[in-house]
Amino acid sequence: MKTFKGLGILMICCIINVETIAQFVASDIKKEAPNKKWYEKISLRGYAQIRYNRLLETNEKLKCEQCDRSWGENGGFFIRRGRLILSGDISDRLYIYVQPDFASNVSGTFQHALQIRDAYFDLALDTHKEYRLRFGQSKVPYGFENMQSSQNRLSLDRADPTNSPVANERDLGVFFYWAPTKIRERFSYLVSSGLKGSGDYGVFAFGVYNGQNSNRAEMNNQPHIVSRITYPFKLKSGQIIETSLQAYSGQYVIEKHAKNNAKNVSFNDRRIAGTLVVYPQPIGFQAEYNIGEGPEFNPNTMTTEHKKLQGGYAQLMWRKKIDENYITPFVRYQYYQGGKKHEIDARSYLVKDLEIGAEWQLKSYFELTAVYTISDRTFEDANLPDNQQKGNLLRLQAQFNF
Repeated sequence: MKTFKGLGILMICCIINVETIAQFVASDIKKEAPNKKWYEKISLRGYAQIRYNRLLETNEKLKCEQCDRSWGENGGFFIRRGRLILSGDISDRLYIYVQPDFASNVSGTFQHALQIRDAYFDLALDTHKEYRLRFGQSKVPYGFENMQSSQNRLSLDRADPTNSPVANERDLGVFFYWAPTKIRERFSYLVSSGLKGSGDYGVFAFGVYNGQNSNRAEMNNQPHIVSRITYPFKLKSGQIIETSLQAYSGQYVIEKHAKNNAKNVSFNDRRIAGTLVVYPQPIGFQAEYNIGEGPEFNPNTMTTEHKKLQGGYAQLMWRKKIDENYITPFVRYQYYQGGKKHEIDARSYLVKDLEIGAEWQLKSYFELTAVYTISDRTFEDANLPDNQQKGNLLRLQAQFNF
């Protein structure tokens, strides 16, 4: 652990030095347009998602706290996301990105509250912006689907096995990204073309972050570290295939119920994952799998223990243009066995879900997605130590882009 941290810090120190920073600050001042105010360089965009999950429902006790709190009993029409994004290049070297969410849930209710999702600042270390440092709250570079915006993703929710490492995908820290200009342009194309890319999070990424997840206080003096390598290969046929390898390590402090007998609340938290994405041109395939260790509730001993975990998902999709619109049918299966550290007691999970759905994209401003979900979920904690729920439901989402 200490060696990994030391290598990471040494790597960043080798890339950055005082002289380099002084040079690019000085050059930046010279290039700054004197008559253009910073607020004239900011763009505003956003999107909103409205959902209904109760059609053809067979079990109202079937729920998914991490993915969508409106599943099951007392769920109705629901604003899943309401995002406004302010972003722009303040100077030749500084880019800012602030994204509040007006549809964040107050814990235990369907009430909406304003919450910061992203608030980060990219400092370019060279004129081509191939080397960047990111400061603030942003996505942790672990997993393709975690990096992929919910505005672009086919499935209504991220998969449990690869989303459980970082709830809400974000945390507060410092991240280093590197990617050649040509590949940065390719990352941009994969999003703008509608091929469901993940965005530009570098070919190589390394970061140090709190580790307790976004909008939560740090609970120990040991930050998490993460690293990711990804590359989108372009074949002669034009087909793009992306492969990734990522890993993180740290210590996590859980929140536990009064009935939980655990005396220890701090646990090792480590994972490694592999990714394969064949972009839908027109047929695509996407899969990720991770293994690791972390806290997990044991209903037999009524305590949270350090245990192994594993799981992943596979998704097949087909993108078809009809007139000026696109329709993308897809099938996805996911499996996860392990704890969810950010939930009470590090709730134990066994998930087996099959999703059959389609996304209809009308122009650029409206998307409609329908997904039929066949689910078998065991989720147990000190309050519900014996809880397996099976059921089916039809889920609908209308998305508005502006």
